[in-house]
Amino acid sequence: MLQTETSGGGVRFYSNGNVMKYSRVYIESVGYELAPIVITSTELEERLKPVYETLHIAPGQLEALTGIRERRWWKPQTPISQGAIAAARKALRERNIAAEDIGAVIYAGVCREHFEPATACQVAAAIGVQGDAAIYDLSNACLGVLNGVLDIANRIELGQIRAGLVVACESSREINEIMIQQMLDHPSMALFTTSLATLTGGSGAAAVLLTDGSFSPSRKPKLLGGVNIAEPQFHQLCRWGMKSESPENHVPYMATDAVAVMKHGVELGKRTWNHFSRELGITPERIDKVICHQVGEAHQKLILQTLGIDPDKDFPTFEFLGNMGTVSLPITAAIAKERDALRPGDLVGFLGIGSGLNCLMAAIQW
Repeated sequence: MLQTETSGGGVRFYSNGNVMKYSRVYIESVGYELAPIVITSTELEERLKPVYETLHIAPGQLEALTGIRERRWWKPQTPISQGAIAAARKALRERNIAAEDIGAVIYAGVCREHFEPATACQVAAAIGVQGDAAIYDLSNACLGVLNGVLDIANRIELGQIRAGLVVACESSREINEIMIQQMLDHPSMALFTTSLATLTGGSGAAAVLLTDGSFSPSRKPKLLGGVNIAEPQFHQLCRWGMKSESPENHVPYMATDAVAVMKHGVELGKRTWNHFSRELGITPERIDKVICHQVGEAHQKLILQTLGIDPDKDFPTFEFLGNMGTVSLPITAAIAKERDALRPGDLVGFLGIGSGLNCLMAAIQW
């Protein structure tokens, strides 16, 4: 079914969105691994000092514009699978669920070990999952883990599997090193503007273990459902990939129109929330806590204000972890649980947005 909405003097057509509701899906645990090296915004700006002087940019702008004080990097040459495997082992160990009980392993990170085979295969081999399990990669920018969670949830709800694992590991060191060098070689305000989002990137790994609840009688968060809406006409606003500088030389690049991403992303978030609210009965008053994708301070404030959600209900981590892509939201939820910010019985909203643009919101009874 299509609905219409007037925007800026025109009529926009959009889908009601995919609606998923669950009766027998539980989040058993979230394992995570933080990259060990802390990189402050001040340190990055010190490396960019010649650029700042050339462009007459005052020090402190990176933290002032994003609210990000520090982020983490993996050590050089750290394999992507290493962090994902560590997080997966923690998730399984927390609930004492065996590898043979896992019916699906999904690797959902933006960063991957190889083009092929699927990085999920390396993770599955390391933790002992094999046989009739579904093992594959899934990619959808910063929404990858949430999409993987719903893929596993669908399998559980249909009775195909009893348990499944979604894993991801993200590394921002490599693209930051490349971007910093490009800015030093070719300082310009245009490059600084499109590179700002890159400099917010952090690194970490997460694993979300979902089951049908039959492994133990202990209380666990129940996944109630989710809604997603897409606006792929905005797919060029944030891009990370490879570009050809010559037939012999291909280099990674990242470019983000941060202003347009925030504008259209928040608009998409509002439409997704409205549908989420109608379908799952979620309102700003009823919801107890929200865990958002960790973009930065400006985006966080604007989306909460737009949705009418009390900022005290939000639990942010971007100030000290930055934007870790697909693993930002699950790691933030795990830290919120550790700090007793999420309590049994809380109605919790996972609010995700990814370049593309795609928005996915999920409801959990904690």
